[in-house]
Amino acid sequence: MSNKRSSQFLITFIFCGISLFLSCQNSSGPRTDEGDAATEVFDRPNILWLVTEDMGQFIPPFGDSTIKTPNLSRLAAEGITYTHLFSPSGVCAPSRASIATGMYHSSIGASHMRTTSYTDVTGLPPYEGVPPPETKMMSEILRSHGYYCTNNNKRDYQFQAPVTAWDESSSFAHWRNRDEDQPFFSIFNFTTTHESGLFEPYGFRSNEMRHYQAGDTSFTFPKGSARLTEAETPVHVSKDLDFPIPPYLPNTPLVKRDMWKVYNNIAEMDRQVGAILDQLEQDGLLDETIIFFYADHGGPLPRQKRLIYDSGLLSPMIVRFPDKRYAGTKDNQLVSFIDFAPTAFSLAGIKLPSYLQGQAFLGAEKAAQPRTYIHAAADRFDGFTDAIRAVRDQRFKYIRNYRPEQGYYLPVVYRERIPTMQELLRLRDEGKLTEAQAQWFRSSKPEEELFDCDADPHELNNLIADPKYKDKVDELRTEMDRWLTDIGDQPNLPEKELITQLWNGSDEKPTTAAPAINKNGEQVVITCPTPGASIGYRIHPATGPTSKTWSVYTDPLTVTKGVELEVSAHRVGYVPSDTISLEL
Repeated sequence: MSNKRSSQFLITFIFCGISLFLSCQNSSGPRTDEGDAATEVFDRPNILWLVTEDMGQFIPPFGDSTIKTPNLSRLAAEGITYTHLFSPSGVCAPSRASIATGMYHSSIGASHMRTTSYTDVTGLPPYEGVPPPETKMMSEILRSHGYYCTNNNKRDYQFQAPVTAWDESSSFAHWRNRDEDQPFFSIFNFTTTHESGLFEPYGFRSNEMRHYQAGDTSFTFPKGSARLTEAETPVHVSKDLDFPIPPYLPNTPLVKRDMWKVYNNIAEMDRQVGAILDQLEQDGLLDETIIFFYADHGGPLPRQKRLIYDSGLLSPMIVRFPDKRYAGTKDNQLVSFIDFAPTAFSLAGIKLPSYLQGQAFLGAEKAAQPRTYIHAAADRFDGFTDAIRAVRDQRFKYIRNYRPEQGYYLPVVYRERIPTMQELLRLRDEGKLTEAQAQWFRSSKPEEELFDCDADPHELNNLIADPKYKDKVDELRTEMDRWLTDIGDQPNLPEKELITQLWNGSDEKPTTAAPAINKNGEQVVITCPTPGASIGYRIHPATGPTSKTWSVYTDPLTVTKGVELEVSAHRVGYVPSDTISLEL
């Protein structure tokens, strides 16, 4: 097939894992620093998301000049830098649940990190988030509107994706496998910057080499370790740089080494982003593509990841439009991950489903007014539970701690593999932490907190008791109460009771009913009695290759004799149905 398309522009999102393709004629443009809003409309554009993990705004386009990132800096120079993008959680899977469904993770039972593991600690059965029946994965909706949807390759949504979610989801999934002139939505995930990239022994993941293979499924990964050794790992950044160390971390040689890893990993990720951009150029698509780059939440270090301070929520985002329009501009409006699904649909010309909890910030259905607030929630992380909610406007953040009797620090085993975490614990035990560093280890928390995020970006000075901010506290309290009621969030609800609600009072995970296949002449109608179930089907010809991809069933099928029809149904959060086969 030809990858050259003269009539459509490609929109690419570089995110923590999602991609969008759009045809460009006119669409609501960005708000710049001056508040201008251009209008453009897009007709079925391609969508590409390039997503990195565990990375705050640690790159030059966001004011951190510690290292050079030529590919991301080029994107920023040719596009829009969004300065106020926030994840709804400080960890990946709940945030991905919000992205994939367009609903807050804390409203669909997806707020507790790792719901299918740590059962020996929690004493709970494995379970998944269960959105309302009308909810579909964002990619399935795009597929049902003709998009070729690929995910390369991380999922981790707090639920099992139905077979209808993707045309391809693998280490080599790529837009290049679509039909000619078919719009696509493609995600490329970059895991080099993940928290585990700080573990010892240090070295890049060898499977990240997939990004250089352009979807070549004949490529084989190097034999041996899943990681390169430190000697094999490219050194992009001098270890002698003066790395910025936030005041809540100790300035010691061990921490400096971790900071070097952080920036060296970012530099390698930038090189991988460049490889994908090179493939777009090779296909003649770069200037027919809108590119979104973002991270799945804030930084990887202690007191960053998993927390709902800005260090855990604030993510970089860059959007590059075709023909470099809006080049070099900044957009300071508040944006949440919950806005990604409505924005993708808005750009693709798809009517926004009523269940979405966010608003579009681009496209034909762009919201009339930008956000006033963003919201976040933190609950269980691996084997340790807390209950925290936050609301933030352009300047202030209000935090409500539902378990003030316990401290902020949770002894998450995975995090304690980071040398900086080990250093913090050593200095804590020796009584050598500074006041700023010791805050995280307090034995209890205040019930409420208020931070001026402009004057106090590390959120160390709690203003909740200052009478000067009473009106702001009242405003943000009211907004939090409104949000919790609006989305049906129940902070501090025991997880066992949450599961009972998700499973409609049953002790067992609900199962999607088997689909029914009814044939009337050449017409085949497929139904499933489970409300909200997605139905996938495959048609296997009597001769020739068997289809590997499940199609999304939306309308009756016209089939010929001598083929086999394979059907499966799945509602998100339920056990999938048995697969039904019928020879026609």
